[in-house]
Amino acid sequence: MPQAGGLYLRVGALVLAGLALGIGFVLFLTADRLSGSSQQFETYIRESVQGLEVGAAVRYRGVSIGRISEIGLVSAEYRRPQGDPFGAAFQLVYVRFAVDNSRIGETPNVEEAIKLGLRVRIAAQGITGVNYLELDFVDPERFPPRAVPWEPRYPYVPAIPSTVAQVQSAAEQLLQKLQTADLPALLDNVIGLVSELRGQVKDGDLAVTLREAAELMRTLRTTAAEANVPGALAELRGTAEDARKLLGSREVTQALSNAAAATADLRGAAARLPGSMTNLDASLRSVRSATTDIQAELAPILRDLRAAVANLRDTTEQLRRYPSQAIFGAPPPAPPGSRR
Repeated sequence: MPQAGGLYLRVGALVLAGLALGIGFVLFLTADRLSGSSQQFETYIRESVQGLEVGAAVRYRGVSIGRISEIGLVSAEYRRPQGDPFGAAFQLVYVRFAVDNSRIGETPNVEEAIKLGLRVRIAAQGITGVNYLELDFVDPERFPPRAVPWEPRYPYVPAIPSTVAQVQSAAEQLLQKLQTADLPALLDNVIGLVSELRGQVKDGDLAVTLREAAELMRTLRTTAAEANVPGALAELRGTAEDARKLLGSREVTQALSNAAAATADLRGAAARLPGSMTNLDASLRSVRSATTDIQAELAPILRDLRAAVANLRDTTEQLRRYPSQAIFGAPPPAPPGSRR
């Protein structure tokens, strides 16, 4: 009996310890939900949530701010309207998570944050296969929020594909393009191009060009070997020395000084040119004004002179026809036979 009592005692202690551990685990998982400072959110994920478990961390750029509280299928959580097809929206997986408000401080409301680009995605924790939810701000135009045909029970934060999903999608698109591409025709074109290149290198224009280039290089090498390079260098050195002496001579220095002085005089003349042009313009205006005044004064004089000349012409004509009129007065009467 004492042995049986000890066995029962050990079994009872083991059961109590198991219950305590179970209660502690439940309290650990529901700590964020029971806490008054936490807030529940939910998101909908199109890809696989393998490695994402209830209790996994929710992080914002690596900082833990909450935990996952529930994972399930949208088709089991939200009822599909009668007659509506089983669309892509009801093929998603919903994930609900609690965020500790004391860890995020003062932030904008969910709607404003979503407009600014707040999104959720699955991130891998090392190479262990364990995943967690990551919150981050992305380009809202590249990843617009997805509308859902039901009323979410908690504030909804849109999700974006994870890095692994994006790489997988890009690989699938590449494979699809490779499958639709005409690889035999492409290989035939490549083989034809290689054959044409081989023919050009062997007997075509490219071969002729290569032979001519090789012959030119041989000619240049022979010319360089036969040329008197030391003598040419000596002549070049002498020419450079003569040019240096010429540039350092007194005549060149004086010519440069004269050129500098002439340039300075030319610069001064150019500086005085606007004033001279202004004076010339004023003189031309004065001459034009004087000419205008003289023309205005000469006009009546010329008219009077023209009238005097006309009178003198008439008087001369009278004197020529009747010279006695100037001495005896009026002209003689006309002969009787002239009247009609």
